[in-house]
This record gives sequence, structure tokens and C-alpha cells, in this order.
Amino acid sequence: MKKLFNFIFRFYGFIKDNVSKSIRLELVVTFAICLISAFIAGSWYNGHYKEQHMIAQIDYSNGIQELSSKLSEIKSELENLNTLNKNYINQKIDESLSKKDGTVKIYLADMDGNVICKSKSAYQKKLDIYSLVNKAEDFRKEYDKSIVIDTDNGILKKRVVLDKVQEYVEIDGLNISNRKLYLIIMGVPEQKTTYIRSNGSIFSVIEAIVVFIGLFYFMTIKKMGYIEIVSRGLVEISKNNLDYRIKIYGKDELAKLANNINFMASELKKRVEGERAAEKTKNDLITNVSHDLRTPLTSIKGYLGLIKDKKYKDEVQMGEFLDIAYAKSEKLEILINDLFEYTKLSNKVIEIHRKKIYIDELLEQLSEELHVICEENNVKLHKNFHGSRIYAYVDPDKIVRVFENLIMNAIRYSLKPGGINLELKDNGKCILISVENRCDHIDESDLKKLFNRFFRVDKSRSEATGGSGLGLAIAKSIVELHDGKIWAESIEDRVIFYVELKKDIQS
Repeated sequence: MKKLFNFIFRFYGFIKDNVSKSIRLELVVTFAICLISAFIAGSWYNGHYKEQHMIAQIDYSNGIQELSSKLSEIKSELENLNTLNKNYINQKIDESLSKKDGTVKIYLADMDGNVICKSKSAYQKKLDIYSLVNKAEDFRKEYDKSIVIDTDNGILKKRVVLDKVQEYVEIDGLNISNRKLYLIIMGVPEQKTTYIRSNGSIFSVIEAIVVFIGLFYFMTIKKMGYIEIVSRGLVEISKNNLDYRIKIYGKDELAKLANNINFMASELKKRVEGERAAEKTKNDLITNVSHDLRTPLTSIKGYLGLIKDKKYKDEVQMGEFLDIAYAKSEKLEILINDLFEYTKLSNKVIEIHRKKIYIDELLEQLSEELHVICEENNVKLHKNFHGSRIYAYVDPDKIVRVFENLIMNAIRYSLKPGGINLELKDNGKCILISVENRCDHIDESDLKKLFNRFFRVDKSRSEATGGSGLGLAIAKSIVELHDGKIWAESIEDRVIFYVELKKDIQS
């Protein structure tokens, strides 16, 4: 018994877990429970109120069946006779009738209606065959009209209910000694009182339907309520309330739908925020570009205006004005070129052409090119390469721009006099390049913004350090095009920029 209960408990748990995950199974189980409950309610009504819906009727079906059977039995015995033996026939007719058949009359007549043999209760010597045939036909029609189908304990039964007592007549033909005769049976069929169900079945069906609908409504009201919750959630989200979240109930398809709607709202919110950020970035870009373009243009225009109006002391001062205007125009050209390159990199319209490049040799060459600039800025460049012929598959023109921007940034913002540490490591599948210099302390919040376009730690945007404000942003875009990583770390008064590149394309 314990094993049986354990099995039932496990089976119940299995069904519950699976049903709770499928709305289709939930509906099937709900429908089955409602159907079984409706059947039980209808059966209970039939059993409990059975007697209240019974009507007493006089049933003649058994009596008619007995008379018809007697006629068939007598016919089967007489058809085997070779001669017309009246005494024998009368004897057989009387033997077929019992004491309770006192009103039953049996005749054997010829084609003209002359009675040849008859039962003891029969008294007619001549019969009107035509009228008897009509009477039998009329009774058959009345019989067919009076058939009532009744159910007794679930079994269909045929009842014959007549409004008044009628004499039953049945005629059948037979042949004895090549002589055509009629066998006729007449009599009132035996009656039996029976009880026929009236309209109880209708009430039981109505009760079953009411139970089914009521129980189905009660069992689905919670699920329909959850559908309303999901619907209201969709309406809220459609009103641009992207912070609204639908509560998750259950594990079925409706719960999955609600979860997907919440995910959709979250993704829409991210997209909207991204679009807003992009719009803000665009506005900031326009503002920064306008500022950075206006500053050198104003200077160029001012110095050229002084020369145009001849507001200079001598030719030497005019030359100084021209040199300043030319330097400003060069800075303006650098800014425009950087902006153009950054735009192409950001829009992914630049293709990179990878080649096997020895990074140590590339950095060595770049260091030599920047040696003069380092001396002019009172900065020394210290190289620390861990190994030689350290290679990577990169676009040489693009990647050299990254290292040039990082070293120039270090030269520009390094404390003077100072030094820059350039380090190269081979980490197996990747190479790591770092550029380190001493500078004013950089806050953690500013450290995360170093790679943003036009961002300068110098809040006054002083031109003393120079630069377009796009160098680090360009470096980041190029590194990301190479599927690499670039980041910065600040330790007290030192800042370190790291670049990690994959050695092989498939790495």
C-alpha cells in the first residue's frame, strides 16, 4: 500500500509539473475535469429524481409479441403436413393455447373465407378475409404510431402504448397439400403496466451543461485574469512606458510570453537610450567641432586682418604674424584630417589590410622618428622590449597611427622634464604594448572618458598642450577594428595606456 501511495504521489507530481508548463495541457485537463463533473452531476440527477419523472403506461408489446409467436409456431407445424387432417390441426391449435389465452381465437380458412379448422374459443364459420386484412393493416399502423423508446438503466427499450384496448389481428398464408389457406389469429394482447421516463433526461442534460460551464468558468478565471494583466502591460508599454514590467506567474506559454514582452521592453529602452545618447553625442560633436574650428580660424582671421590693415611695425613683425597664421592653419588642417579619419573609422567604412609585421621593429622605427620631438619637449623615451621579432598580423599604416598617437599624447601631457616608458611583451597568442608617463593625477571618472572624442583632462581647454582631442578616440577605433583591446590605468602620478593585439588572425 505504501508503494502504491508513493507511486500515486510521484505520478501526481509528474503530471502537475508537466501541466503547469503547457497551457494546452492545462486546457485539456480542465476540459476533462469539467466533462467528468458534468457527467457525474447528470447521473446523480437521474438517480436521485428518477421516480419523480416516471409516468405509468399500459404496454402491449409483450402480448403482441406472444400472439405473433404463436401464429409462427402453428404455421411452422402445419406446413409440414402432407394431408389436410382437420382433427390433427384442431388439436395442434388447441395445444398452442394456454388457459390464459381464453380470448384468443385461431382460424384456418380457405381463400373464400370458409373456416376449415378453429380453436375452441372461436365461433365463426365464415370470415371476411378482405376486412380482416384491412383490420390487420390498420392495427399495424396504429402499432407503429404507438411505439415509444424508453431507457431503463441506460438500456434502450421499445414500448407499445395504446390509447384504448384493441383486438389484435394477424393473417399469414400457408400451403397444405397444394391447397392455399389462411392462418388467422385474433385476440386482445396481454397488457402490462410500465413506467416511462418523461422529461427527466432533459433536466439532467441541462444540469450537466450548467455544471460544465460553471466549473469551466471557475477553473479558467485565473488564467483569463492573467491574460488581462499581459494585455494591460502591452498597452502600458505601447504608451512608451518602457520601465513597466509584467509580473511573471507560472511556467506556461503565457508566462514565457510575458517574459518576452518584458525583454522586448528592456531592449526597446536600451535602443531608445542609445539613440538619445547618439543624438547627444552628435550635438556634442557639433559643439566641439565648432569650438575647435572657430578658435584657430579666429586667430588666422585676426592676424591676416592686422596684415591687411597694415597694423604692424615693420616687416619682421608682419613675418611673425604670417608665421602664427600659418601655424594656426596647420593645426586646423590636423584637426580636420583627424575628424575626417575618425568619422570614417566610426562608420566602419575603412577596410584594414593585415600583414605580418614585427612590432618591435615598428616601435623602434617610430621611436627614432619621434626622438627630435622628445628632445624638444625635454622628455626621454625608454624602450623595454621583452624579446625580438615579436610579430602580429595588423594593418601597418593604421597600427602605427595608434602608437604614434599614444606616444605623442604622452609627450604632450608628461611632466617636464620627464620620461616615457615604452614596453612590449609577447603573451603567446597576444602581444601587449604599454606607454607610461608621469602626469598630473587623473581622477577615476576622467580616466574612463580619455578615449571619448574631444575630451581633455585640462578643463580650460588650453592650447598649451596642443592636439585635436581626437587622437585617443582614433587609436581606440583602430584597435577595435583589429579585434584588440585598449585601456588606461592611473597609479598616483603615473598613467599607463595598454594595447592588446592578437598575433594571428584566427586567434
